[in-house]
Amino acid sequence: MSFIDENDIISVTEKLISEIFRVAGVEVKIPFERMSYDTAMLKYGSDRPDTRFAVEISDLSEMLKNTGFKVFAQALKNGGVVRGICAPCGDKFSRQQIDNLTDFVKKFGARGLAWMNITGKGFESNIVKFFAQAELENIKKTFNSKPGDIVFFAADKEKTVCDVLGALRVHLAELLGIIPKDKFNFLWVVDFPLFAYNSEEKKWDAVHHPFTSPKEDISRLPTSDFRLPTLKSRAYDIVLNGVELGGGSIRIHKKAVQEKIFDILNITKEDADMKFGFLLSALEYGAPPHGGIA
Repeated sequence: MSFIDENDIISVTEKLISEIFRVAGVEVKIPFERMSYDTAMLKYGSDRPDTRFAVEISDLSEMLKNTGFKVFAQALKNGGVVRGICAPCGDKFSRQQIDNLTDFVKKFGARGLAWMNITGKGFESNIVKFFAQAELENIKKTFNSKPGDIVFFAADKEKTVCDVLGALRVHLAELLGIIPKDKFNFLWVVDFPLFAYNSEEKKWDAVHHPFTSPKEDISRLPTSDFRLPTLKSRAYDIVLNGVELGGGSIRIHKKAVQEKIFDILNITKEDADMKFGFLLSALEYGAPPHGGIA
């Protein structure tokens, strides 16, 4: 579609989905919730969050910055994060089941799984002794936990923690049977990062593709600008119950912006002309704002 913005694409898509579900005899209310990528990763550990159940991730890094628990302290010292989730009915988990959960999270990069049971007498776990009483109270307050709950922790690089807790929250919800089967939670994930740093190849990659429009004009931005990790794109994904149904973006329609993207991605002018010369020539003569979804 041409001469449009994100809201036009999103509105048309929502109306189409709502009508399809209406024909099928299911009412779907629009507009759908919109959630930023950063919020999705922080609260759900995934850019395709399942919001049908209330188990959410909380960041504990600040309140535990002086903790005596060496595993958490070392992770924070190395620039990582400490986050956790609180599951109801934790007292139903046997030690064997917790060991099974530990094996489960190792598939997603965890080296172990710290946990604490909440009882009428306080916290119970073999790691409780390493925490100050104020830290324990802050953990309890953060999760609004009550006797019978169990708190699981992950401490590592942010991406690893997101992968671990994002998978664990869904797995726990399945085990506990707390995911409503007749609920359709649509949402849009927006404000994706424009770039991601590839530490292996020592270069920047486009999170979606190199033709996604940034949220701001970056044509004059220095290639090595410190703000590159914070730049957002005009991309959007539609998610239903933890499944990505589709995604799209507003495309770049200015040659100077497209050339800057290629520059940041370390695509030389020669390679850009050889591979995308047709596009750059078209943009030079003018193109309307355009975008879509698939």
